[in-house]
Amino acid sequence: MDKLIQLSLQINRPVEEVFRMFTVNEHLQGWLTQEANVEPMVGGRYELYWNPANKEVDSTIGCKVLAIEENKLLAFEWKGSSQFHHVMNEVRPLTHVMVFFYPREEGTEIHLLHTGWRDTPEWEEAREWFTKAWSMSFSSLEKYLNRQSVEKCCE
Repeated sequence: MDKLIQLSLQINRPVEEVFRMFTVNEHLQGWLTQEANVEPMVGGRYELYWNPANKEVDSTIGCKVLAIEENKLLAFEWKGSSQFHHVMNEVRPLTHVMVFFYPREEGTEIHLLHTGWRDTPEWEEAREWFTKAWSMSFSSLEKYLNRQSVEKCCE
């Protein structure tokens, strides 16, 4: 049975703004990664670089957008960070991340589903690490959106 990472977040921002946080390079660089090269279309790149000096290892280099429906769904391939490079990055299929965006009265509800985890101790260690990493990333997203809101109101 496939193991999953599932996270949800409620953000007091319109769905269009939240969707852009996952599809616009400048925004991704504000909360998730050091450098981003994302082309928001099916087959487009979904490459994030946590260490731009070592793009081959500490990145999602070569990953693609698998599905996109503006303000509703984004799905993309995912690779492991440097400590899990040997486990996650040479397998096919790669793990997949799906992010669902739901407009709500009080903003947007995000659901993230990260699938494709294999059933070995190394894979379980990677899954546990990414469960924490995604949770921290969602916290960073909230902080980034709060900074954006403050900057907009005070311009």
